[in-house]
Amino acid sequence: MKKLITTLQNIWKIKELRNRILFTLGMLFVFRFGSYIVLPGVIPDVLDSATQNNNSPNDLLGLINVFTGGAFNNAAIFALGIMPYITASIIIQLLGFAVPYFQRLQQKEGESGRKKLNQITRLLTVAITLVQGGGYLTYINSLGAVDPTIPLGVFWISNIIILSTGTVFSMWLGERITDRGIGNGISLLITIGIIATLPQALIFEFQSQLENNGLIIFVLEMAALFGIVMATVLIVQGVRRIPIQFAKRMVGRGSNQMPAQGARDYIPLKVNASGVMPIIFAQALMFLPATVAQFFAGEGSDLATSPILRALNDFTSAPYNIIYFVLVVLFTYVYTALLVNPQQYAEYLKRQNAFIPGIKPGKPTADFIDAVTTRITLPGSIFLGLISILPAFAAGFGVNIAFAMFFGGTSLLILVAVVLDTLQQIESHLLMRRYDGLVKSGKIQGRSRMQGIGANM
Repeated sequence: MKKLITTLQNIWKIKELRNRILFTLGMLFVFRFGSYIVLPGVIPDVLDSATQNNNSPNDLLGLINVFTGGAFNNAAIFALGIMPYITASIIIQLLGFAVPYFQRLQQKEGESGRKKLNQITRLLTVAITLVQGGGYLTYINSLGAVDPTIPLGVFWISNIIILSTGTVFSMWLGERITDRGIGNGISLLITIGIIATLPQALIFEFQSQLENNGLIIFVLEMAALFGIVMATVLIVQGVRRIPIQFAKRMVGRGSNQMPAQGARDYIPLKVNASGVMPIIFAQALMFLPATVAQFFAGEGSDLATSPILRALNDFTSAPYNIIYFVLVVLFTYVYTALLVNPQQYAEYLKRQNAFIPGIKPGKPTADFIDAVTTRITLPGSIFLGLISILPAFAAGFGVNIAFAMFFGGTSLLILVAVVLDTLQQIESHLLMRRYDGLVKSGKIQGRSRMQGIGANM
């Protein structure tokens, strides 16, 4: 505890770091404040009663509400949050794998290419926001939460502009945090939205267990959550280091030249190279049965009441979790194959006059890296699959759905990754000024060490 207090004092002593942290907190406060400003023309009381029993975290609207910190159900000016920007970023990233123009911008045009991609992403964000904003206003209108005295056309036009402005402003806040604050701004905005729902869910779970004389069960739940978080940290930080050797070079002059031992380094291959994307893709596919059920619900069709479809709409059912697990594993392999290019690693090593000991340069090096990547992806994919279905197991053991969400899935991975990245940046500021870091070893391993060879490619 004394070391922690000393570290916090050191953080406060560094003026630049202190200003960055205060700036970040200020921007996050603005973002959270906007989550409670209701759109004009929306009746809050009607909206609260309509959404009170809807949008559980296992459906699409509930997931969006979690990521926006409740702004979605509040019909706030930040109701769409930063999600349109995330959608646009994913689309641009996928286009970079398939379209030569975007591949060239990502890989060969350097800073100018990055600026062009950022501009395209912003424009695509506005387009997506206009489409999603129209759908969201239709949803609000279907709940009967629109003031009938306001012309519907005026309500639509004004609020689509407000929602688009709110998303663009959120994107601007994220970029300012990245530039002048601490951590990745966009990720922090998502994280603060997720964390905003945690206290209420935790208090509700504690009160429920206390009423049922289950205080010991609550303690066990917290211990289980701690263990899951620690395991997630290990898998997020885990890397497989492939040692490489640079060729010997001659040092000295004239007849005094002598061969010098080549430098040693390593290629860090992440156990979980795909991050949270496989869970997002798999979750999007698992929402399709619910969409089909809602489409046929009013038609009197047998499809809407099919036992198979009902099972796929229940996130605690065995068929749902089996299919979900398999999809996450498959998407992990697919996304890792898109991200990790063994041939590119082999070409880079050849250009740098480096090699993997015992492996010939060229195709054998690419094959070796591909084989290692395939082997380490297996435990990573299985872990992601288990993480994705853990909330269902937690709910099955009696944990309320809102709190069970933090036992795994997208929310847990985002929280862990963003917190680790932010702590690493704070650690770097401390070490630059010769202060002790946040851990006894003086360095948080993981992201900073993984820049290595991969960052130059």
